[in-house]
Amino acid sequence: MKKTLLFLSALGMLAACSASKDEARSNRTSTTPVAHNAVVECILYDGMTKTSQQLATINSGTEVQVMDTVDAHFLKVRVTAAGKTQNGYMYRTCFGK
Repeated sequence: MKKTLLFLSALGMLAACSASKDEARSNRTSTTPVAHNAVVECILYDGMTKTSQQLATINSGTEVQVMDTVDAHFLKVRVTAAGKTQNGYMYRTCFGK
């Protein structure tokens, strides 16, 4: 009897863990780009290092499509500047909270 009860309680715990994983998957953010406006003049870089090439200068108020929140300092973005669409990285500080 004790073995059956132990087995059923273990099975119940596994089911609860599985349900919480499904909930976590459904709460993920959308993968479509989200439009934001830059609040200060910033630079679009081709990478996330101090030696990355500068692709464009983005003026304050320019609409930028944020594609991914890459890390604590950078966002992967898509920008149309001077009639040319470019993908690159911008500092998070370029945008408001």
